[in-house]
Amino acid sequence: MGKKFIFLDRDGVINQERGTYTWKKNDFIFLKDTIEGLKILQKKGFGFIVITNQSGISKGLYTLNDFYVLTDFMLSEYKKHGIDITDVYMCPHHPEQSKCLCRKPLTLLLERAIARYDAEKKNSYFIGDKDRDIEAGRNVGIKSIKIESNSSFLTILGQIL
Repeated sequence: MGKKFIFLDRDGVINQERGTYTWKKNDFIFLKDTIEGLKILQKKGFGFIVITNQSGISKGLYTLNDFYVLTDFMLSEYKKHGIDITDVYMCPHHPEQSKCLCRKPLTLLLERAIARYDAEKKNSYFIGDKDRDIEAGRNVGIKSIKIESNSSFLTILGQIL
């Protein structure tokens, strides 16, 4: 039997959507209530996987290494609060630079994560702040919840619990 997961978009859901690319630690601001919300969900048996588009890499605005340094920081901060993020999947492509199957709303990243971690689709959710997040989740058969960018994570817990 598979495990239930919360698939999370990053910018606007986990950290503040700034209207520009976020790749530096100083610019990465955890959103209010996200840690509290993830703790509640973790206690209910959910695992967490981040699915994020990072087209700034293909645009040459920052490097893959910059992304990994920031991701390590994010994961270590969650770990300090007792939250385990199972994995982070990232699409570095931008439609103007290259074609791919992994950029949301396409589903390759979600498909890979579901297969690798034996995610139970009927009991898993995708939480995102953009229509492309919701579309990607629905296209793989996962219930999807659209949250307002930069809003309290606690506002959507009732739709899951």
